[in-house]
Amino acid sequence: MKQPGLYYTTIKSLENSLSKLLTAASLPDLVPTGQAILIKPNLVEPLQPPITTPVQLTSLVIDYLQKNLPESSISIGEGTGSLKHDTHHCFQMLGYTQLASEKNIPLLDLNQEKLTKKENPACKRWPVMRLPSILDEVFLLSIPVLKAHTLAKVTLTMKNMMGCAPPSHFRGKGNWGKSAFHEQIHEAIFDLNRYRNPDFTLLDASIGMPQAHLWGDHCDPPVNTLAVSADSVAIDTFGASLLGKDWKNIGYIRMADSVLGSAESSASHIS
Repeated sequence: MKQPGLYYTTIKSLENSLSKLLTAASLPDLVPTGQAILIKPNLVEPLQPPITTPVQLTSLVIDYLQKNLPESSISIGEGTGSLKHDTHHCFQMLGYTQLASEKNIPLLDLNQEKLTKKENPACKRWPVMRLPSILDEVFLLSIPVLKAHTLAKVTLTMKNMMGCAPPSHFRGKGNWGKSAFHEQIHEAIFDLNRYRNPDFTLLDASIGMPQAHLWGDHCDPPVNTLAVSADSVAIDTFGASLLGKDWKNIGYIRMADSVLGSAESSASHIS
């Protein structure tokens, strides 16, 4: 029997709901024995959840990984787009510095990591791209939050990969460290993910932001959902539906469908 492409649950106890979800999705079986794991939250700015990934959720993910994958080292990596401060400021303001100290794991500023030059002539927006070399060495676990976006329509796991792109090459002409992505944004997100797509995603849809990614109302009532998948197209399609959006109207998801995953994947509810 074909396995579902995505699992989701209504949050009751955050710890119990998360554990059941990750186990249902067989996350421990997806990580090669002993492979290092890099957790990629969304810490775009030092602003509190639901704009950013809650440190409490990341902490529970680490607990689960340490229990079920004791041979794998774990790190947290992010690259802020702000020009006012570095990523470690976001880590400090959002509780990740304390978390890393308590769990004895490193924090990586992906904006400052050694880069590898990659080329793919099939990528029209980014035929050449430079990304942190460490991304080639790890199991990449993305933890985005459920948000709308004024340009991309949604910002979920595939757009979360923009945190991996170094401002030294993607600042462009704007006042944001990765402004080059705002030009042909859907093509830019799609090409980025052709170079490095998340290996697994945990979508935090506990609250949700239906207007924009840095401002606006919260979903009322809160969505109160967690979802996981090894298919980034499936998870972004599901997230878009939670915000009342049709994936066919979202350019980067439409481009990625059948290339990086499936927008028609089945979903299984975990009670």
